[in-house]
This record gives sequence, C-alpha cells and structure tokens, in this order.
Amino acid sequence: MPAEVDHSAHTEVAAEHAPGPELLGLAPYQWVSISMAVLLLIAFSVAKVHKTIAGGLDNKIAAIRQNLDEAKALRAEAEALRAEYAAKIASAEKDAEAMLANARTEADSIVAKAEADATAAIARREKMASDKIAAAERAAVDDLRAQAAKVSAAAAAAIIADRHDAAADSALADKVIAAI
Repeated sequence: MPAEVDHSAHTEVAAEHAPGPELLGLAPYQWVSISMAVLLLIAFSVAKVHKTIAGGLDNKIAAIRQNLDEAKALRAEAEALRAEYAAKIASAEKDAEAMLANARTEADSIVAKAEADATAAIARREKMASDKIAAAERAAVDDLRAQAAKVSAAAAAAIIADRHDAAADSALADKVIAAI
C-alpha cells in the first residue's frame, strides 16, 4: 500500500493562497441569484424583448397563414381548371364520336346512293342496248322484207312477163281499172 500522505498540510497551504468563497459577505449562490434577477429585469422590463419576439412570431404566423390560404385558393382554382378541362376533353371525345358516327352514316348513304345510281345506270344501258338490238332486228326484218319484196316483185315480173303477153296485160289492166 502506498504510504499515507498528510493532507492537512496541503490544505493549509491552499487555503492561504485562495480567496474566500464569500465576496461582500454573500455566498456564491446568492450572487448567481442576484445576477439572474438583474438579467431577467433587463430582459423583460427595460427592453421588452418578449413583446418584440411575440410580435415577430405573430407576424410570421400571419404570413404563413396567408401563404396557406393562397395555396388553398390556388389548389381549388387548379382543381376547378382540371375539372373544366376534363369536361372539355369528354365533350370533345363525344363530339368526335358523333362526328365519326355521322361520317359513317353519310358514307353508308353515299355508298347506297352510288349503288342505286349504278343499278339505275346499268338498267338504262341494258334498256338502251335492248332497244338498239330491237331496232336493229326491226331494221334487219324490214330490210329482209324489202329485199324479199324486191325479189318477189322481180320474180313476179319475170313470171308475168313470161306468161302474159300484151293482150293479156291490157285485159288485166282494164279489169283493175273497172274495179276501181
């Protein structure tokens, strides 16, 4: 064990050199209390710092509330614009669908009209062709009749010329004239 040291001699030397803990007869905790009271007195009564701090905080709170109110108003306005544009988009989509349906209806009617016109044109052309064919047949029949009449008349003339003489012709002519 270490040797015992005499602390009493050491304490006496330190006490001679250190000033006493009491200044003007007051203990250190009393000095601390007095200084704290003076500080609080200066802070609250003389400078009125608490009112300045409270006023600054109130102004800051009011500015924040105003910013929040503006943000709420802007958000409401943005939501209203969003709803308005959503309605416009829906309306535009409905209009586009209506236009598409109208275009399809018009296209169907145009196709139907074109088919009807084509059918009518085909019928007219068929009628014209059949009329031309009938006219050509009539012309051919008339031509054949005319040729047959010419051939018959020529044959009859040839037969009459062979079988009749001038006296027989004169008697025939007199008979025809008398019948008229």
